[in-house]
Amino acid sequence: MAAVNVKINDIIFKNPVLTASGTFGYGLEFADIVPLHELGGVIVKGTTLHPREGNDYPRMAETAQGMLNCVGLQNKGVDYFCQHIYPQLKDIDTHFIVNVSGSSPDDYAECAARVDALEKIPAIELNISCPNVKQGGMAFGVTPEGAASVVKAVRSRYHKTLIVKLSPNVTNIADIARACEAEGADSVSLINTLMGMAIDIERRRPVLSIATGGLSGPAVKPVALRMVWQVAKAVSIPVVGLGGISSTEDAIAFLMAGATAIEIGTANFIDPAISVKVARGIGAWLDSHGCKSVDEIIGAIND
Repeated sequence: MAAVNVKINDIIFKNPVLTASGTFGYGLEFADIVPLHELGGVIVKGTTLHPREGNDYPRMAETAQGMLNCVGLQNKGVDYFCQHIYPQLKDIDTHFIVNVSGSSPDDYAECAARVDALEKIPAIELNISCPNVKQGGMAFGVTPEGAASVVKAVRSRYHKTLIVKLSPNVTNIADIARACEAEGADSVSLINTLMGMAIDIERRRPVLSIATGGLSGPAVKPVALRMVWQVAKAVSIPVVGLGGISSTEDAIAFLMAGATAIEIGTANFIDPAISVKVARGIGAWLDSHGCKSVDEIIGAIND
C-alpha cells in the first residue's frame, strides 16, 4: 500500500485530508458517524478571544453548486474551548487544529497564546479574512502589510506550527502568501470563501441578513485550484489546499497543483463521512496508479 502520510513543519499527518473550519464543528459532533482517527486532522470552528454571537439570521443560503454563509464566527471564546472542549479532544487519535480569528493583531496574538498552552493542539490556522476594526473594516488578509501585521504579532507569542488561511478576495494572492512566509508562517491554507450575494426578487431584499456572505462549494473549485497552484510556486513552505473539494479526484487535483494537504468543507454538509471516504480514496488511487507514496504526486502537474 502506498504511504499517504504528509508533513507540515514538524507535524506528521497520517494522511493529507483535514476537515475545514466551520464545517465540522469541533469534530465531536461527528464522532458517532465518522471514525475521526482515520482523518489526517480536524480544524475546529473559528475561535476568538471573546465569545461572539455571530450575525442575525438568515445567515446561510444555497446557491448553484455551493452555498453562501455569513455566520459571523459564532463561538463561545477561547477560554471556553480550553476548559470544556479541549479535554474531550485531547485523547482522540488525530490532530486537532484551532482556527483563530480576531479584530486586531493583539486579539489574534492573545487568543493564539492561550491555545499555545494546550499540549495536544499542535497547530493553529490563522483566519486573516477578518475585518480590521481600526481600518474601516477592510480584511487583514487583502494586503501584504495587513497579513504581515497579524502573522508577526501571533508569531511573537505562538511557538508551534502556524498555518495562515488566505483570502481569495485579493489582486495577487502570491504576494500575500510571501508576506506571511516572511513573518514566520510555517504553512498557508487557501482559499477561504469568495464574497458573494443572493437576492430574493419577490421581497426585493438580500437573502442574507448582512447582504453579502462567503461563497463555498464546488462552484469555487477552479478558482481555488488556480490559486493553490500559484501560491505553491511562490513560497517554500507547505500549502494546504481547499475550496470545493468533494471527491477523491478533486483532492488528487489539488495535490498535483502543489498542495501538501487538503481540507474538505462544504461537502461535509452533504455527506458527513466524505472526508474519510476521500482519505481512503487517495490511498486506493495511489495504489492503482503504481505510486509508492503521496509525495510522488504533490506538485506533479506538467505546466
